[in-house]
Amino acid sequence: MDTLPPFHRAALMLDMDGTLIDLAPTPDAVVVAPGLPDAIASLRDSLGGALAIITGRPIETVDRLFGDAPGAVAGEHGGAVRRRPGDSVERPDLPAPPDAWLQDAERLVAAYPGALLERKARGFALHYRLAPPEAGAVFRDALAALLADAPAFQLHPAHMLWEVRPVGADKGGAVTALMQRAPFAGRLPIFIGDDVTDEDGMREARRLGGAGYRVDAVFRDPEGVRSWLRASAAAGDWATLPGGWTASGS
Repeated sequence: MDTLPPFHRAALMLDMDGTLIDLAPTPDAVVVAPGLPDAIASLRDSLGGALAIITGRPIETVDRLFGDAPGAVAGEHGGAVRRRPGDSVERPDLPAPPDAWLQDAERLVAAYPGALLERKARGFALHYRLAPPEAGAVFRDALAALLADAPAFQLHPAHMLWEVRPVGADKGGAVTALMQRAPFAGRLPIFIGDDVTDEDGMREARRLGGAGYRVDAVFRDPEGVRSWLRASAAAGDWATLPGGWTASGS
């Protein structure tokens, strides 16, 4: 397992769904554990502001769930970045999907009761957690056909959903963007996430000399992440990771 960078030199970057909060049947049904925003805000202050939530969701959703607890937010897999609460949102020059694709997505969702279409500024996702079992494969094949002649877009799997987003929007790019400026610059990034969409962020954190941790491999589940964050916030230093791993020397 990666060595945890020393607290005073670290920047903490956290995925949201499946990492900070438990997955739910629908995107709007998630619940933030009591006291979690306060623990995140305390860690943010102890880290000099170098704490970010990096998610596939829009920044507005993070604001609704966590307020200004994180120092920075990257939404839509890095397609939108806000460096501090109240700052303007930075968006890289990436294409939006054609309206015809969204119309096709609406027809797909309508054909499978329980499926959901989640619209984003530069893409969209089809959720099939509550849909008939065959919906996942049908959505995958239909979206792959849409993207066959569209090299500027990619199809990505996640927890019970398929997502269309532009090439260049990924969590590794979000880590890179945040680490270039204060309060993150000069620190060692730690990225914690739970699925394949987080692996770009973990790889980039490691490339920059930091660490990447997958929830199921290190913390077991989001409650394990939350417990570690609460303990670290209370101590003003990293709590011991599950398995006994501690920070490297300063």
